[in-house]
Amino acid sequence: WVYRSDVESLVPPSGSTEITPGALTTVTDSRGIPLGTALYSAASQITLRLVSPEAALSRSAYLAQLEARVTTALSLREELAPQSAANNACRLIFSEADALPGIIADRYNDLVILQLLTQGTAQDDVREVLTRVIGESLHPATIIERPDPKVRELEQLAAPSSAPLYADDPSNPRLTTVFTINGLRLHYDSSAGQKTGAFLDQRLNYAAAARYARGRALDVCTYHGGFALHLAQHCQQVTGVDASRSALETADRNLELNPELKAKVQWIEADAFELLREYEAAGEHYDTIVLDPPAFAKSKRATEGALRGYKELNLRAIKMLQPGGTLVTCSCSHHISPAEFTGVVAAAASDAGRTVQVLETRGAAPDHPAILTLPETSYLKCLICRTT
Repeated sequence: WVYRSDVESLVPPSGSTEITPGALTTVTDSRGIPLGTALYSAASQITLRLVSPEAALSRSAYLAQLEARVTTALSLREELAPQSAANNACRLIFSEADALPGIIADRYNDLVILQLLTQGTAQDDVREVLTRVIGESLHPATIIERPDPKVRELEQLAAPSSAPLYADDPSNPRLTTVFTINGLRLHYDSSAGQKTGAFLDQRLNYAAAARYARGRALDVCTYHGGFALHLAQHCQQVTGVDASRSALETADRNLELNPELKAKVQWIEADAFELLREYEAAGEHYDTIVLDPPAFAKSKRATEGALRGYKELNLRAIKMLQPGGTLVTCSCSHHISPAEFTGVVAAAASDAGRTVQVLETRGAAPDHPAILTLPETSYLKCLICRTT
């Protein structure tokens, strides 16, 4: 990445007065030595996203490279997250982590959802390559582009067509499905919800949390019930909390899809901070608590406030846990480092006067690989702890 503040000058191509938004641009250092070719954004603070160490890469060469890298990413997912009756959803393409900046693709059973997040990738020729390669490799029922409204606004991109990029039945394209994670069945609707759908990065953390879960459980920021439904495999009572009514309605539909779950499950629409304060004041106690809030730090400037928020949630939870209870606490803010997050949980434990043992330190599922030189790809932190 090259941020706008790091750009010394922008040199338009010969015969032009400006660089076209989304164009491939040669990047040089201050001495004029080429560093490679990048996708240019006229709007984003990330002005340049490097796509090749080769300078002056042509559009046709970029598209050929794109096809090869998509094929490589799909092959890697066959190895890391093979499709089965128990697990038929995964991340297929993870932007920079697959050397495909500005592109995300997720699979939910027979649907594939694309996000094209930059001026350089939200292009018809990129859509054609992605649709063709994914279609020939996976044979999905439907391939749908689903824009991120905030990113689209930041990148000054027009809304894409709402029509599927591919459908095996064009007259009646399939837009909803039921997919499985760890043997649990879940609804997916391509026209509703956050991000591209479920939080596939938590797949293995869901299973890990279930292994430790027991007794009375509380899942804070449950969204579509991912953690709650996994806890319900082993607990007697599970309460899932979320501020979104529509998210809880989907969680309830997911519960209905899994009638074999043994726990009594209830959903509560509430603000997490307010509810935990009320529960702690009322003397509520739990054997298992999961904290999986949205990203508190959307920017570096928001880090201090985010750390306060994480500390308060963890402090309330630790105080409510029974001796020997399990805390599963997560952060998806890439601006918060693993050390900072662990430090916040430690500070909360100290303030609560409790000893907290870390049993597992976890991250995203392997279909969300991380790049060592790009710390933003190591965004998800998950601690599984025991309180004494």
